[in-house]
Amino acid sequence: MHRLFIALRPPAKMRDALFDIQDGVEAARWQDDEQLHLTLRYIGDVERPVAEDIALALQAVRAPAFDLALSGVGQFDAGRRGRALWAGVTPHDTVMALHRKVDHALVRLGLSPEGRAFLPHITLARLNKSSGPTEPFLGANAGLASPAMRFDHFILYESHLGNAGAWYEAVARYPLDLPVTSG
Repeated sequence: MHRLFIALRPPAKMRDALFDIQDGVEAARWQDDEQLHLTLRYIGDVERPVAEDIALALQAVRAPAFDLALSGVGQFDAGRRGRALWAGVTPHDTVMALHRKVDHALVRLGLSPEGRAFLPHITLARLNKSSGPTEPFLGANAGLASPAMRFDHFILYESHLGNAGAWYEAVARYPLDLPVTSG
């Protein structure tokens, strides 16, 4: 079985800005450099033939390259998503359009459509029952912002679970087309 998801990888300067704020919550499991991503679509466990079909289907996804900026922080509470701290991005329209195109490509293959609302974000830390209070972190970083940075491809990842947590392997990269400019 292959545990797959599709994501955007933040540029190095954006990842650096995220590392600068990763502190202040006791027992939080902060994401390392290789784990920072913006999930476009979680797929889950699939057999090898389905994984190969997914990799091929994603080649047909066409969307323009776009710019995103960091915009604030938040927290998912206990529940289906688990407890996590995240950084938001803006604007939402272009990344949401890409999410819809990726989701439609997977539905055409026979996968179920995304079952939950899509909120573009980058997970910063996982929390558990022993994690300290998050309010100081959320308050101190509510104004998180960065310059807009270019996203020109998306990635099909395989997630591997181990004793030290999950690690991600890039399986395939898919370019986003340059936006058409009038001129």
